[in-house]
Amino acid sequence: MKLRRATPRDLGQVLQWAAAEGWNPGLDDASAFWGADGDGFFLAEVEDQIVAAISVVNHDADFAFLGLYLCLPAFRGRGIGYALWTEALKHAGTRTVGLDGVAAQEANYAKSGFVKTGSTARFEGGVPVVVLPGLRPMMPQDITAIATLDRLANGYMRPCFLSGWLLGTETQQSVVCEKDDEITGFATARLCHQGCKIGPVIAPDQQTALALMHSAAQALGASDVIVDVPDLQQDFRQTLIAQGFELTFETARMYRGRPPNPPAVQTLYGIATMELG
Repeated sequence: MKLRRATPRDLGQVLQWAAAEGWNPGLDDASAFWGADGDGFFLAEVEDQIVAAISVVNHDADFAFLGLYLCLPAFRGRGIGYALWTEALKHAGTRTVGLDGVAAQEANYAKSGFVKTGSTARFEGGVPVVVLPGLRPMMPQDITAIATLDRLANGYMRPCFLSGWLLGTETQQSVVCEKDDEITGFATARLCHQGCKIGPVIAPDQQTALALMHSAAQALGASDVIVDVPDLQQDFRQTLIAQGFELTFETARMYRGRPPNPPAVQTLYGIATMELG
C-alpha cells in the first residue's frame, strides 16, 4: 500500500467515484475543490491502483473540513481507508476539523475524536417562484462583501474556496440580493450529474432565501433543486416541506476540536457542499 497526495487528474477520478456512489457532485466541482487547497486531497494505492481517497481541506488557520472519504468495495475491511484517514488528518495540524457523516459511520468518526453537534438534511423539490427586488447576478466586485457574509454565517473564513466556487461557468452561477447598495445575501446554483444543487444559501430571512434559490436556479434553467439545510434552520426545513420538498438524505455534522461559534442571527439556509462544508 502506498499513500500519496492526489493530482488534479486524480481528483477528477475521485469525483467520478463519488458520482457512482450516488453522491451526485457538481459538473465543475473539481476546479473549485482543488482551488480551495490543492494539498488537501489524498489517495491510497495498491499495486499502482487507486483504491481509496479522502480530502482534508484547510480553509483558514483555524478550520479544516474532511470529505470525499471513499474506498473501493473490494479493498474495504483491510485497514487501508483508516490508514489514509490517519495520514490525511495530519494535514489539518491543530485546526478544528468538520465533516458531514452518514449515521452508519458516526461511531467510527467518534473514535477519532469527532463529536456530533447537529445534522444536515437534504431536501429536493420544485423551487417556488419568489421574486424580490434587488436580486441580480454576482459580479467580481461583490466577492469581498460575500466573503464577509459567508464568514459570519459559518464562523470561519474560506477565501480560496469561495474564489473558485463563485466563478461563473456554464454549469454554475451565483446571485446576490442587494438592498440600499449593500449585499445582504447570496446563493450559488450548480448543475450536477443529476439535477441542480443550490448552496450556499445565505440570507437575512426565509423569504429572501427562497427568492435567491429561485433566482439562482433560474440562471441555469432549472426548476427542481436540491438544498442541504443545517439543523439550526428547523423553521426553514418545515417551510420547504410545506412547499412540497422531500427530505431525501441526512448526515451528522461532527467536529474534532472546538466547533465554530454559531452566529447570533442564523443566516445560513443551505451549506455549499457536504464535501467541503
